Parts: sequence; structure tokens; C-alpha cells
Amino acid sequence: MRNVDLHCHSLISDGTLSPLALAARAKANGVDLWALTDHDELAGIEPARRAAVDLGLKHVAGVEISITWGGHTVHIVGLQIDENNKQLAQGLETTRSGRKDRALEIAVQLEQVGIPNAFEGASTFAGNPDLIGRTHFARYLIETGRCANVPEVFKNYLVEGKPGFVPHRWATLAQAVAWIRGAGGTAVVAHPGRYKFSNIASHEFFDNFKDLGGEAIEVVTGSHTVEQYTAYAKLAQRYGFKVSRGSDFHCPRESRVDLGTLPPCPSGLVPVWQDW
Repeated sequence: MRNVDLHCHSLISDGTLSPLALAARAKANGVDLWALTDHDELAGIEPARRAAVDLGLKHVAGVEISITWGGHTVHIVGLQIDENNKQLAQGLETTRSGRKDRALEIAVQLEQVGIPNAFEGASTFAGNPDLIGRTHFARYLIETGRCANVPEVFKNYLVEGKPGFVPHRWATLAQAVAWIRGAGGTAVVAHPGRYKFSNIASHEFFDNFKDLGGEAIEVVTGSHTVEQYTAYAKLAQRYGFKVSRGSDFHCPRESRVDLGTLPPCPSGLVPVWQDW
């Protein structure tokens, strides 16, 4: 079984390490097939590729696209993409364009509950100013002592019904899958266990994803419990999806799972990387 990690983030989106440092960490942890999948951004792919080549680490180009489906934010990973594809690049640029306005609205809400200068504070954690988001605000709230850790932040702020929650309409599922497929890639549902769909909505979502040309789901991921590994393995078999594996690593201090340390995917499934 290969040690595959096809989901992680650099400081170009909401991680804290450079693509070079992530490649080195993946190699040190025994990963032999790796993808950097920054949120809605392709700029890290080339430095990630160069670092992987220097380390003798097999690399595939990736991205994680934010979409809105059924009133929920969902993430679709694209793997084996051509990052020079114009339609993909333009689509992601449009997706990023609303982030600053959203961040300013978040800061206004936080100021109203006695937390000033949140936009400026969050910006210091954003390696890419075009991609400032909730994770950067969370780090600011921890730094200033408002919260002790990330779970406490998302218990009290930045989520629906709490100060700092500002919804954003991302791309559609159809757009994201079309951009990925148009760039020669494979569309993968990221960490499906995180989405709070009803049973009916869940079936509708996966039917929709498959009809649009989606091919795979993450089964073993840092966001899933052991029980969810089994549940989504069964779902993959039911729909005929390939399966992916990825830590969703962001930061040594914050992430539940380090690069390359997940268990293997359950047996009897078709890995998304099988023919690469």
C-alpha cells in the first residue's frame, strides 16, 4: 500500500507552511504520492512540484474549490489538474473575489461585540491577501486571548448564529466539476462526513455529483472518524466512486492529523490514484 496524501494546505491559502516545507514534511513522514490542494488558488502548485522533484517525491497538481450546494459550503478537490487551464484559473479568480468583502463584514460583526481591528489582525496571518478567511480570524482570536484554541473559536464565533458569521455564495457544484474536468483532472468530494446533510439531501448531492462527472470521494481523511471510514467506503461502493486519502493538514499546532500518518483506505475499493 502506497503512503498517499492528496489533501493539504500551504500559507498560500489557509495553512501556515510554505509549499517547500510541506513537501519536506511529507517526504520525512514517508509519503510517496503527494498533492498540495490550496483553497481556490493555484499559485502553490509550481513551487510544490519543484520541491517534490528535488526530494524524489511523486507529485500531482491539486486544488480545493469552495462551492455552495443546498445552502451549505462544500469543498471539491481537483486532482491531476492542468493549472494553466484558463477556464479553471478564471473560475477560481471569480471565486476568490468575494473573500475580502466577506472578511470586512466579519470584522464589523466582531467589532460590535468588543473585538476591534479584527480585519487587520487576521490579515497578518494571511499569506495571500486574496484568500483571507475564517481560519485567519480564528488565529487572531487565539493570539489576542479571546479563545484558547480553534474549537473554542468555532464554538463562540464565526459560525451560524454567532458573531462573525457571514455566509458567502461560492461556485456551484456544476461549475467546480466542469472546471476540474476541463483542466483534465478528477473531481473528488472532500471530507464528506463534515457536511450536515439530511439523508435525502445527501443522496441528492451524491447523485448530482456523479451525474456531473464527479468520480471520487475522500474516505480516509483527517476530518473523519474511524466509523466514517467504513460508512464512506460503503457509499463509494454503492455509487461506484473511486476513493481518495488525505490528511487535510494545515498547521503543526492545529491539525488533527499530520501529513502521511493516516491509516490505509479500506480494502476492496478503487483508489483514485490507481492509474496514475
